[in-house]
Amino acid sequence: MTKIFNDPADFAGDMLSGFARAFPGFVQRVPGGVVRATQAAPGKVAVVTGGGSGHYPAFAGWVGTGLADAAVVGDVFSSPSTQQVVAVATAADAGAGVVLSYGNYAGDVLNFEAARAQLTESGIPVRSVVVSDDLASAPRDERSLRRGTAGDLVVVKIAGAAAEAGYDLEGVVRVAERTNAGTVSLGVAFEGPTPPGSPGPLFTMNEGRMGVGLGIHGEPGVSEEPLLGARELAGLLTGRVLAERPESARRATVLLNGMGATKYEELFVLWNEVVPALEAEGVEIVEPEVGELITSLDMAGLSLTITWLDDELEALWGAPAQSPAYRKGPAEAAPLTPRPVPEIVERAIPESSEASRHVAKLVHAAFETAANALAEAEPELGELDSVAGNGDHGRVMARGARAAATAAGRAVEAGAGTATTLLFAADAWSDRAGGSSGALWGAGLRAAARVLADTDPPPNAVQAACRSALDAVTTYGNARVGDKTVVDAFLPFTESLEADLAAELPLGPAWVNASAVAARAAEATASLSPRLGRARPLAARSLGHRDPGAVSFAVVVTAIAEHVA
Repeated sequence: MTKIFNDPADFAGDMLSGFARAFPGFVQRVPGGVVRATQAAPGKVAVVTGGGSGHYPAFAGWVGTGLADAAVVGDVFSSPSTQQVVAVATAADAGAGVVLSYGNYAGDVLNFEAARAQLTESGIPVRSVVVSDDLASAPRDERSLRRGTAGDLVVVKIAGAAAEAGYDLEGVVRVAERTNAGTVSLGVAFEGPTPPGSPGPLFTMNEGRMGVGLGIHGEPGVSEEPLLGARELAGLLTGRVLAERPESARRATVLLNGMGATKYEELFVLWNEVVPALEAEGVEIVEPEVGELITSLDMAGLSLTITWLDDELEALWGAPAQSPAYRKGPAEAAPLTPRPVPEIVERAIPESSEASRHVAKLVHAAFETAANALAEAEPELGELDSVAGNGDHGRVMARGARAAATAAGRAVEAGAGTATTLLFAADAWSDRAGGSSGALWGAGLRAAARVLADTDPPPNAVQAACRSALDAVTTYGNARVGDKTVVDAFLPFTESLEADLAAELPLGPAWVNASAVAARAAEATASLSPRLGRARPLAARSLGHRDPGAVSFAVVVTAIAEHVA
């Protein structure tokens, strides 16, 4: 259990500040993460990695020469926000472009890709490499759906070595993608992690059982199997990773990774069995790693990763690297060069009409009510999310809504109209919540703001704003009805609202009706099997349980009905 913290909500920020103070020769704190404290060569490609906290030594521990130039760090088991990625990548850019490397999780993909678009618009060339090495999360012919696990380290190490050697942007992407394509991992879990402030672990295993195919955000295995001895466990792990061995592949690096509570001595016992099992299959092991490489707080478990190497990848894997948590080859002294902290520019407050300012006050009140409702629903939403996820949905939704309410209040006090108030709220929600829910709510609120105005509200403003927000969420999240997501409640809500208003029902009753439709649709998600996001690999567990995103949407629209009326 995680025992040392102040406010659990501040755990990630407190941890990152302490980390930067512990390693000032390696890293410098910037908003959203850390950057290298040493001078990179002018015109060097910047490799930026990242994800949620709770995984140390990933991701901040990999920042240094020959590795990553920066790491974006979100809250515990939650992807960083788009704004954080933009800020960190901007600080890391040395003029030759940025490679973003991160694990294949819905929230990370949404936020890093949105950041990539923003950075590209600002004139910084950016490419993404999405790590997808977890063979348990999707079959081989659906490689693009696989999660990222310990393969993150191999991809970042090889990409970082290539950038240090002077490869251009396309060259770094080329070797990183080839590394990812040749990497597979499989993990097993013995007991789940306990995030700060949580009363117990996210999952427990039955006596004498283990979960096979764990996720690094505290997800249990995709199957439950008998607990094995070291030799049998080595056979299970090596057998499954070698099943995807490329034809004629011979040389490989191998990682045996502890998830946080499995001790080094246990890993060495298992490694003693893994090596002969691989050698018996003709594998030549190149510079392996055994230890805690990417963890999940205090999860008891481990993973085995194999990356098949050619001559170029082998040379890059063996190249020197120096970071707080990963060091290879001779240390090279480099001057400390503090980087300028990216300036955070507040949105301007444009002119607005009296009518729009009046609606903005209602919007602020609606956010306050929504934040209170989500805080009350937080335990229920967290319990729903823990069925096939990491149990943080209630926490991040309550946190995002509270930040949005505060930001909307500031905007109203400054004389903002409706659209600007919504934009302030959207930025705050997505930045404070992080993850996929933060990204989707931010996208939806921004789309609604574009329909509304800081002058007098246009005709049919509410239904047009709802439809625009729905379109943004479905496009941005690539979700459709039946995928078991927020869309399963959002679409019926919007269609009901549009139908009632077209029949000339007043807005207040129409909103109440639509809220009831959303609540029933959220209840009906219990019969669905998830096809997207973190819950997809654990679809069987999700059956019979409502989708937390759909339920939280229903909570929000029901709570704010009084303000809409």
